[in-house]
Amino acid sequence: MTGGTWGGGELDLAAYLERIGVRGEVRPDLATLRAVHRGHVAAFPFENLEVLLGRPVLLEIKSLQDKMVAQSRGGYCYEQNLLLAAALERIGFSFSGLGARVRMGSDFMRPVTHMALKVEADGAQWLCDVGFGGEGLLEPLSLEDGVRVRQGDWTFGIEVEQKDVRVLRSLHKDGWFDLYAFGPEDRFPVDYTVMNHYISTHPRSPFVSRVVVQRTHPTERRTLVGSVLSRVRADGSSDERELGIAELAHVLSGEFGITLDDADTETLARVYSSGT
Repeated sequence: MTGGTWGGGELDLAAYLERIGVRGEVRPDLATLRAVHRGHVAAFPFENLEVLLGRPVLLEIKSLQDKMVAQSRGGYCYEQNLLLAAALERIGFSFSGLGARVRMGSDFMRPVTHMALKVEADGAQWLCDVGFGGEGLLEPLSLEDGVRVRQGDWTFGIEVEQKDVRVLRSLHKDGWFDLYAFGPEDRFPVDYTVMNHYISTHPRSPFVSRVVVQRTHPTERRTLVGSVLSRVRADGSSDERELGIAELAHVLSGEFGITLDDADTETLARVYSSGT
């Protein structure tokens, strides 16, 4: 096939599926969608390290495959979900891109900067999002109004607001917590290129001045934000500690599966010690 709207023709699908641990025949059905989504979340950490290393965040499929599949790195929402989109296109799914306003429990109006996907499978529509980091979905979530689904120890739901706006919510110990809101408008790779420029360069972006690395497991969420390493569980219990510079490379590798070469480790250490 040719490159396709989402670059599926440029993707080495076999290498991607091997990286996420999906074996056997894949087809555009719900069972495959669940397996690919679950495998992707388990394989790739959320991370913004390219920004802190002073490199542009490249969204071309070849660049994403080189970084995330060949080098066993992760990425943030555009990288994660564009790689997933290329795989879904290559497998034969029908889907569209979405743009979302991150809330994280706040009603403050933020710009549309987050990427997710709306995928058709087995006669229904599903929210797929492998790039929201620590609070993100483990598996596709039905876009049926009022849905409530448990994924591992975590519970997610979707509420419909005015003007066809839907809100993805996570159940916390003290009640429902809004993650992000999204409308019905289709988004395309070019839209995410513009969003990516803002997120990777604007001084108000949460990803330009501090390390943000996250990983979601069925039973806990691990995060490193700035110098604080934390683990959070669904019952509300958590633990955290300050991470010293001497521990950084070891924690990135051991806790998040990110191994940097010596040059990148040295550069990141300098940035980290400067006040991330």
